[in-house]
Amino acid sequence: MRVAPHILHVAQSVEGGVARVVTDLVAAQLAAGLRVSVACPPAGTLASALRAADRAVLPWEATRAPGHRLPGEVRRLARLVRGAEPDLVHAHSAKAGLAARLAVRGTLPTVFQPHAWSFEAADPVVARLALGWERFGARWAARVVCVSEAERRTGERRGVRAPWRVVPNGVDTGRFRPDGTRAVTASGPLVVCVGRLCRQKGQDVLLRAWPEVARRVPGARLVLVGDGPDARALRSAAPASVEFAGAASDAAPWYRAADVVVLPSRWEGMALAPLEAMACGRPVLVTDVDGARESLPPGAGRDCLVPPEDPAALARALTALLCDEPLRAALGVRGRAHVRAAHDLRHAADAVTDVYRELLGVPTAPVAGPNEGRKCIAT
Repeated sequence: MRVAPHILHVAQSVEGGVARVVTDLVAAQLAAGLRVSVACPPAGTLASALRAADRAVLPWEATRAPGHRLPGEVRRLARLVRGAEPDLVHAHSAKAGLAARLAVRGTLPTVFQPHAWSFEAADPVVARLALGWERFGARWAARVVCVSEAERRTGERRGVRAPWRVVPNGVDTGRFRPDGTRAVTASGPLVVCVGRLCRQKGQDVLLRAWPEVARRVPGARLVLVGDGPDARALRSAAPASVEFAGAASDAAPWYRAADVVVLPSRWEGMALAPLEAMACGRPVLVTDVDGARESLPPGAGRDCLVPPEDPAALARALTALLCDEPLRAALGVRGRAHVRAAHDLRHAADAVTDVYRELLGVPTAPVAGPNEGRKCIAT
């Protein structure tokens, strides 16, 4: 009798994009016939979503940043790995990638997925340490899976030598879809920014740009959807036309309500929010960081891309979109078609499964019944 391989996902980030990617991958991989479990901190959106769906969660206490707790976190994770006896470990983002590779040290096939490089996110001292670790730790990754070709090039350019695979992010185009409704009633044009309130996502740049947008587009409103460490500072700097909606368990209604969805990130691998917004048929405006150009429909960069950390350019581009309804409608239609063709979650999940298949050296096999037509790997 053939037994399906056991995949252990390791994640420290329990909120935001990484949590959504892991949740979606687990669901798709279970549907494809794999055995799957997740080691992650027991509190937060990720563990709650997995438990609600009756998924296997292995509680792993870990802080967001490396520090004096790291040795204990690595020991606890090593015990979890030994107890779970996975065939393959898939570590997500910087902290889990560091801990998992130290815990496993190449004794099992290990996939590392940065979800944006840690050395781009830190101050200069920590950035040097993070880059040194990524260069060294690559020896313990059987594959490094990047979510964009730009993310891969950034790693390679900075001296990370690894066996690469690029798997663009995907979203559930059934969940994120146009439905013809506006969930939020607005007296004027509505701009929505969905993301963790932190330096990476650049909401401070957006707030510096917003007064010029509000001056040139009477009645325009901006809503920031999300929570995070910068919430208090951002609230104190925000004008009256900016609303803070807090974290949302489902951002789809906000996307559908928006006239434009904006994400002024300082760095990314490939952000999920613009993909989700385009899947809902909404135009997006993003900063030209890793993965941004690859996430947009061909030719959309002229209207949908601005340089990072440039409030004046951001204000001009937002104003232009808000003042051009036919362009917004056209971009929404093109964006939806592009995401369905290039960034459907099923395609991304199948591509990750193909990575596992290569590393485990087993063929794909069809799965009967409700999963017919999907891929399964079995030993």
